[in-house]
Amino acid sequence: MEPAGQARIERRLAAILAADVVGYSRLIEADEEGTLGRLKALRAQIINPKIASHKGRIVKPIGDGLLVEFSSVVDAVRCAAELQSAMAESNRLQPPESRIDFRIGIHQGDIVVEDGDIFGDGVNIAARLEGLAEPGRICVSARVREDVAGRLDLAFEDIGEQSLKNITRPVRVFRVVTDKKTVPAPVLALPDKPSIAVLPFANLSGDPEQEYFADGMVEDITTALSKLWWFFVIARNSSFTYKDRAVDVKQAGRELGVRYVFEGSVRKGGNRLRITAQLVEAESGNHVWAKRYDRDLGDIFAVQDEITERVVAAIEPELYAAEHFRSQRKPPESLNAWECVIRALSCIGQGTREANTDAEALCRRAIAITPDYGQAHSLLAWVLLRRTSWSGGLRAAVPEISTEVQAALGLDDHDAWAQLAQGILFLRLRRFDEAVRALRRTVELNPNFALGHGALGLPLALHGAQEEAISCAEYAQRLSPNDRLVGAYSARAIAFAHFTAGRYAECAACARYAIDKSPEDLPRNWLLTSALAMLGEMDAAAEARATLLRLQPKFSLAWMAENVPFIGEPAERLREGLRKAGVPEE
Repeated sequence: MEPAGQARIERRLAAILAADVVGYSRLIEADEEGTLGRLKALRAQIINPKIASHKGRIVKPIGDGLLVEFSSVVDAVRCAAELQSAMAESNRLQPPESRIDFRIGIHQGDIVVEDGDIFGDGVNIAARLEGLAEPGRICVSARVREDVAGRLDLAFEDIGEQSLKNITRPVRVFRVVTDKKTVPAPVLALPDKPSIAVLPFANLSGDPEQEYFADGMVEDITTALSKLWWFFVIARNSSFTYKDRAVDVKQAGRELGVRYVFEGSVRKGGNRLRITAQLVEAESGNHVWAKRYDRDLGDIFAVQDEITERVVAAIEPELYAAEHFRSQRKPPESLNAWECVIRALSCIGQGTREANTDAEALCRRAIAITPDYGQAHSLLAWVLLRRTSWSGGLRAAVPEISTEVQAALGLDDHDAWAQLAQGILFLRLRRFDEAVRALRRTVELNPNFALGHGALGLPLALHGAQEEAISCAEYAQRLSPNDRLVGAYSARAIAFAHFTAGRYAECAACARYAIDKSPEDLPRNWLLTSALAMLGEMDAAAEARATLLRLQPKFSLAWMAENVPFIGEPAERLREGLRKAGVPEE
């Protein structure tokens, strides 16, 4: 029993978030009433609701800042990231001199609680970390970074050990990077393609049986990545020399000679299995990608297959994005063939005529540097096909496109991009059976090739298999929901399916969605024009026709007959709609 009048003191482990307003005195001096009003509104509308939604407790305001306690370090970091994102959006319309920016520091440690207030090194370190943060940024201690690893889709930039005021020992500090593109890439003598090592997964369950599952997971991911020939993947036997060791990813990257390290853990509890996985840039220690999977055990091998598929599907685009950013820092004249292809892939993904022209030049440069570079040939075939989507003249371009496709297949008949280009060429030439075969081969070679699944929907839709076409397109969108090009091709396939089935309203909606993804793409625009006219929406159809003719002044029913792959009765309806909309005959 506590003596009367004695304050209640307790100790506990907590995550502490310290935040303050950057340049508060300057803001007050310039506009005291306006600053206080905006700060009050921000607290009511953004700050307090965010903290409450992440189960934080505001201990007290500290001058122009806050001190907040969380029982979960994951909640603390997630709350901080969302706060900074919301503040950035709030500031977007404010003039620079009036913006209210916070800087935030987070530490996890032992605290003393007395009468609702908190004290101790945990609080002091969080406050010092906040002082290290730049406006709109977050700094965390190494302990925080370790505890959230694999649980949040955030990158962390190691800024080294820092001497903090009134803290005896240096503290290792990490800057939270919500935009991964700001993470600097290493400069190393490494393979001329993305290089990766899949390290043994940690078994956190204490169940020796799960050791086999964890090892099997690593084996399957390594094998799946090895099938993607544009990756340099360290063999399993070398990676497994790190089993049962505390691994420093920077050291592992240096020792294995790779740019990226993939690591994870397995934990079993009852009938549930939790797997965390993360891709780390070895030299900097920054997280490129992280994910957690929670599954019922059920058929454990089915769970393993599912997670392997999802992990590989996620890693591939993240590696391309990281490699593209790295190559962007070099002048074009110094690019090697691999870097030209990486930039070309990025240009292709933009879906614009100008970017397609840039991709063509990059592919031709890659071939000039390395003539036997198969993917450069297959991508060149693809961009030549895309060029004719805008300019027409397919027949004249067929010989060069065919030559590039055959060159790519001759160098590597497992090149999914070469099969994709061949399939689209067959489609454009109205050889639908051959198009379907080539595009099915594309997704057999790489089941995670989202663009291949979306493209497969096109000949299926035109060949009368509308439901299968829609299924392929929807699967492509599930594989790569944020990819502009995949979204545009998938929406086009669905629009084709609806048009051939006579569902013009659904066709128009999908065509509009595809145009949002790629406004300059001609097929989406002629499809929208015809569908609107078939619906009797003549004003909208006339507007769509005007856009269509702006994109391609030569567009006519005669031009369509040469360049549009519709045939038979659907082609007659397509022409009917275009004619109603006022598209000229010649």
